[in-house]
Amino acid sequence: MTTTGTAPVRLTQFAHGGGCACKIPPGELEQMVAGLTSAAPGDDLLVGVGDDAAVVRLDGDVAVIATADFFTPVVDDARTFGRIAAANALSDVYAMGGRPLVAVNLLGWPRDVLPPELAREVLRGGAETAALAGCHVGGGHSIDDPEPKYGMAVTGVGHPDRLLRNDAGRAGVPLTLTKPLGLGVLNNRHKATGEVFEEAIAVMTTLNAAASSAALAAGVRCATDVTGFGLLGHLHEVTRASGVTAVLDAAAVPYVDGARASLRAGYVPGGSRRNLAWVAPFLDAGSAGEEDLLLLADAQTSGGLLVAGELPGHPVVGELVPAREGCTVVVR
Repeated sequence: MTTTGTAPVRLTQFAHGGGCACKIPPGELEQMVAGLTSAAPGDDLLVGVGDDAAVVRLDGDVAVIATADFFTPVVDDARTFGRIAAANALSDVYAMGGRPLVAVNLLGWPRDVLPPELAREVLRGGAETAALAGCHVGGGHSIDDPEPKYGMAVTGVGHPDRLLRNDAGRAGVPLTLTKPLGLGVLNNRHKATGEVFEEAIAVMTTLNAAASSAALAAGVRCATDVTGFGLLGHLHEVTRASGVTAVLDAAAVPYVDGARASLRAGYVPGGSRRNLAWVAPFLDAGSAGEEDLLLLADAQTSGGLLVAGELPGHPVVGELVPAREGCTVVVR
């Protein structure tokens, strides 16, 4: 917990929600951005709306990858919040198969309520994570905001012919998940009780750099990161964009310790319920109960990569199969 003077400060108490669970619901977001793209046939905008980042071709060997991500505190400690938010922003570049080059900070701060030294710690945490990624941090933008918010706009590079895209899934390919789920319910419990979950923090602060490199080395062409829309939501996006259906093995999906117990205790983010409601019309849940489905739809913050391919050291959680009419995800 962050302290200022002698008084403890719980950053999560200064925001209505936390982390990627605060995303605008996916159904609403789709309506907002429908048709908002400048791409035209033959345009150098290779990826626009609908994936983890925008990608523009510079030449035959280099494409620029651009993204931005920010959110309200997911943990109470200021420096840890900065580390998590930066890892989450950098993840979008890794999810596209790119390498981050430079980032700028995005900071909203209630300056009449929280002291500037706490904002400095948030920025310090972000800079530390960027340094681990080999990514420069060059300033940024700040505003006086009723709730604390932090993130980054990140620019990276990748090869235009070796991108990881969410519309490149093919039937017959296994699905790999590189981080465990359950971060949403544990963050929800942390906000409510102040309990600290070290494993969840370790997962959220781990960069997806190694997973991205392994996917590229394995010849993978389809991936996305699992964040605010949950595993089911992001898998729905992949299958819909790729014209396939996913069969998900619920028993193979890993979870952070304590996630299921926290769900049973009632610590469920509103974002997780919205994710499940969005996917439900396209979901064949089989015999899966609400508990399993809520965990599979749990709104993650700085989650892992969902890869259409097999990566050594990570669990295979399902496979892509030929499209089934009206169904994008089957849970078995």
